[in-house]
Amino acid sequence: MADIHGAYDLRFERVAQLLADNIDLGKEVGASLYLNIGGADVIDIWGGWKDREHSDAWAEDTIVNVFSGSKTVSSLAVLVLADRAGLDVDAPVADYWPEFAQHGKDKVLVRHLMSHTSGVSGWEEPFRFEDAFDIEASTSRLAAQSTWWEPGTASAYHASTYGHLIGELVRRVTGKTLREFIASEFAAPLDAAFQLGVAEADFGRIATIYPVEDGPAPEAAPEDLQTPAEIINAKTRAGSFAGTMGDPFTVFNSPQWWRTEFGGSSGHTNARGLGRIISALTNGGVSRGVDLLTPATIDLIFSEQANGIDMYYNRPIRWGIGYALADETDNKRGPLPFLRPGKKTAYWYGTGGSCAIADVERGITFAYTMNQCYSGRDQLNGSYYRAVYENL
Repeated sequence: MADIHGAYDLRFERVAQLLADNIDLGKEVGASLYLNIGGADVIDIWGGWKDREHSDAWAEDTIVNVFSGSKTVSSLAVLVLADRAGLDVDAPVADYWPEFAQHGKDKVLVRHLMSHTSGVSGWEEPFRFEDAFDIEASTSRLAAQSTWWEPGTASAYHASTYGHLIGELVRRVTGKTLREFIASEFAAPLDAAFQLGVAEADFGRIATIYPVEDGPAPEAAPEDLQTPAEIINAKTRAGSFAGTMGDPFTVFNSPQWWRTEFGGSSGHTNARGLGRIISALTNGGVSRGVDLLTPATIDLIFSEQANGIDMYYNRPIRWGIGYALADETDNKRGPLPFLRPGKKTAYWYGTGGSCAIADVERGITFAYTMNQCYSGRDQLNGSYYRAVYENL
């Protein structure tokens, strides 16, 4: 049986066994799991390998790209500023970032950015993946664009633009880059292994990421048959990273990618690091004795901003402020269909399966990171999540 390291409460032995089984079966290469209940760590485990060749074991300090799981931390940065710096989520973005008001975007509110309803879900074409690496120039391009729909009326997941938009908002309010803010306010005080832009000295800690091996992309619908939602879907995908970057395996395992400071996609962490940060949501705003949020700001997260078919995903998503929200009665159609319904569960996940789930009602934080990616219902996150709740 695969060796599982770390510690866990014996009532969750099934979770540790499941991780070991998945490693033995080759479903996982390496992974980590974290569970905090009521402020206490009850699962903090890891196992497997940093590479398919099994030349380097997954260690306690191993980190891995969590892709859009990064958004959960970037969103928290803005919420912290709502508490500490007086940032108003109901204020126009242009109040903090005047250039953003171009082409009628003076009506885009901070909460619209944070709920993927801003109308700036992708870059106008022509757009290349390489363009995004010049953060200043590519962010200025977003400020100069028009919205693609009326802000606040519908959502289209800001897959690639979210980190640039949120990062600039944080910089305008604090004078710090998002990378600097996360390092000083979250990573250091919480002893959380989360890096947005990995330091070169830590490159050896990074696990090799194995992207999903998908088949050919479906053909776009003919232009004369496209609905407005389909047009926005096509524009968002064309103006995002997916499909414009070349070979994902090469890109995501390159020093250039490790160094990037994309707040929506290039965070590197492990389950403990991600969980320690997000557990502030489930423990009254406090994690490891560090005050991050007030209860009133946590309540803001659950102010529903959109609830319907997201134009990027083409499936129902219920968006709050900074996070997706579980359906209160039935989550079977959401992006994580295994998620238990609840009035106060906030979450998001990354390509391949990494995720952070904050069940505020029950005081539970669940985090999972791995280096073997899967798509859709093949992801392994749900099996661990179900095992946790079955053994509460």
